[in-house]
Amino acid sequence: MNKDFLIVQLHNLENAKRTNRLRVTNLVLENNELFNYLIELVFEVKNKLSIKAAWVLELVCEKKLEWIVPHLSYFTENIHTVIFDSAIRPVSKICNFLAIAYTSKTENLIKECISTNHIEKIIEAGFDWMISKQKVAVKAYTMNALYLFGKDSDWVHHELKLIIQQNIAIESAAYKARGKITLALINKK
Repeated sequence: MNKDFLIVQLHNLENAKRTNRLRVTNLVLENNELFNYLIELVFEVKNKLSIKAAWVLELVCEKKLEWIVPHLSYFTENIHTVIFDSAIRPVSKICNFLAIAYTSKTENLIKECISTNHIEKIIEAGFDWMISKQKVAVKAYTMNALYLFGKDSDWVHHELKLIIQQNIAIESAAYKARGKITLALINKK
């Protein structure tokens, strides 16, 4: 199986229904050599197929997050380049997965391999998403990732708190709910 095979499978994804995404996700999980091509396709950002690749990458990372370890530098160097809203959401969710794994009390490969530079790139992209016109799902995943990564950097919590407080009155109910949770966590420290 090669990149062309994966491209055909992604083209055949009719819509974002979970069953459709899972079909291709399972192909990648069964043939991990497709993972390299999948991550490449996510960052072909001018190609609309990158959206479908991002949908699948999210589900693969949900099950096999450690597969991203050899690609952490590539992933974090390129997350800011993603332009389609439908691709930014899964990328932000993967950043959240990384933050959760990094701050987990149990030892894991992410904790061992993620570098300060990787975290800085995720934080930078996260703040860009927080201050731009992103959908609430992106901001919710990002709030959590920034909160978790901010446990090691007070300035991150300070900036995140300011952004949430500034926008909470004008954002959606979902943003307000997630924002209140995040503010409570920051203030609890």
